[in-house]
Amino acid sequence: MVMKYILILVVLICVGVAAVWAANKTSASNAPVVGQAAPDFTLPSQDSTPVSLHDYRGKWVVLYFYPKDNTHGCTIEAHNFQRDIAKYESANAVVLGVSVDNSTSHQDFCAKQGLTFKLLADTDKTASREYGSVMNMVVTRIAARNTFLIDPQGKIAKVWVGVEPNRHSAEVLDALSAISPRT
Repeated sequence: MVMKYILILVVLICVGVAAVWAANKTSASNAPVVGQAAPDFTLPSQDSTPVSLHDYRGKWVVLYFYPKDNTHGCTIEAHNFQRDIAKYESANAVVLGVSVDNSTSHQDFCAKQGLTFKLLADTDKTASREYGSVMNMVVTRIAARNTFLIDPQGKIAKVWVGVEPNRHSAEVLDALSAISPRT
């Protein structure tokens, strides 16, 4: 009898995992592609001021989505972008981080981790959905770890889906160097 319940539990877990995987795969397949205009948005930053993507026309934009403030992988990824911020600035690029956390959480994360670039609060998940970057976690939805390099004209130049936080900033800098014209 116990084995029967264990088997039912295992089947239910497998079905749930498969449903989450399918939903996450569908979300990523909705991401904008290279050459497409980057979907515009306006979101509050860590200091609650509104930030719009169109305000950065004329600059390269590294738009990175990440799951949650003050978690291990997200902290590593943010530290690496912060470490390389001068390289981004010299390449006429800005870094914008987006998660579904609120502005207060972002403000705490920036203060605690010494981050100086903008973190944007997508609490209603609108921008995350437009960029195919919503990840279903059974009982909640968070931003998936995806990055979009947007050219100065506002078009998608490169897309990374499911990035590795430890080496991602270096990957973005390499791509930016290869794509952007030398000045």
